[in-house]
Amino acid sequence: MLILQGLIPKKIKAEKPDIYNAFLKVTSSRRFKDLLVNINLAIGNIKLINLQSHHLQSFYNNMREKGVSTRGNYAVATKLVKVVNKKGLSKVKLAKLSGISQSTIRSALKGNHVTIETAEALSKALNVPENKLFKIHIGEMHYADKTILHHHRLIGVILRQATRDHLVPYNIASRDYMKAPRVPRKEAAFLDDEEIQEVFSCLQQESIKWRTAIGLLVYSGMRRGELMGLEWKDVDFKNKLLHIYRTSQYVPSMGIITKDTKTFSSQRTITLPDGIFPLLEEYRAYWEETKQKMGDLWHNEILITYADGTAEYVPNDRLFIKDDSTPMNPESITAWTNDFVKKYNLPKFTPHSLRHTNASLLIANGINIPTVSKRLGHSSVSTTSNIYSHAVKTADEKAANVLSEKLNPLNSLDK
Repeated sequence: MLILQGLIPKKIKAEKPDIYNAFLKVTSSRRFKDLLVNINLAIGNIKLINLQSHHLQSFYNNMREKGVSTRGNYAVATKLVKVVNKKGLSKVKLAKLSGISQSTIRSALKGNHVTIETAEALSKALNVPENKLFKIHIGEMHYADKTILHHHRLIGVILRQATRDHLVPYNIASRDYMKAPRVPRKEAAFLDDEEIQEVFSCLQQESIKWRTAIGLLVYSGMRRGELMGLEWKDVDFKNKLLHIYRTSQYVPSMGIITKDTKTFSSQRTITLPDGIFPLLEEYRAYWEETKQKMGDLWHNEILITYADGTAEYVPNDRLFIKDDSTPMNPESITAWTNDFVKKYNLPKFTPHSLRHTNASLLIANGINIPTVSKRLGHSSVSTTSNIYSHAVKTADEKAANVLSEKLNPLNSLDK
């Protein structure tokens, strides 16, 4: 059997550290396990010595077929609330029995989409057949090209270690023996000038919390998780600066966690435009007013869970909080944005596409790539250039027009 888990090295001195080490650093242990499930199902019965590149190619081709990916699968509770109430279980007790976070359980009880794995865990904990509690929806999605590439990279890393251990003579996943799955480069989705103005116009009808959240995404270009990780001490009103130190993410098995930013370069300080600060001032006043109104119900300290599983109580200083004053789930702003777009019949956008909007507007209006790259927290300038090639082209055309106007000999003759 091809037991791949045992071949994952703790540290890898990669031939291409910029590719492999970045992949290993970003990918969590849970992500590794998810990839390995697919890999072992497809090629786990093949002995290492017999594994060939055509086996991998067949695996990747199969991943492109409809219905192979489980991402389109989800479960919706039908009688979960009734059974939980009948058994007299609290969310805390059910979380301990099932190993599912309280926030996920709360979402399931509301009838929101949850994963098949969550439905299975809750059904097992309640000792009730899954089809009695949930309606299962099976999609027809295939794996994305980028996900297929991640599988290939992991196989390559493992087989390279296998060559070091003399389990195989060479790494059949290396570029010497096969091409890596191709990922077509896609232009980043963004809103143009008129569309973003329409968004701002519609935002005037919404609450101060959402106006501030969307405004910060547009004006700063930060990631969704970085927005949800912001604390008031990160906002320098005097010098008009924003410090980005942490990110907040949702993990089904752990709930909302706090971790360092995506990369070292993602820890950054950026200057915010004057236009966002009246909104921030108004929101801070609302935040303080809410705190006073809640009185003893306000959480002066909140329990923060870190990526390594440790937790500690810290002063409650998060900008964006739920009605009970605890940190918001980052998924909340995505769900709200979807509803907001439908409500006003706006062009489709997500919190992340507002990051692209920010960068595109800056580049198209003459801000140099290194400056934009630093503001976005990209690890390299080339990353920014590749993602925003459309904006670079627009800026290049503007530059050509300027030169044409300034240097055209006919203009000189006219004068």
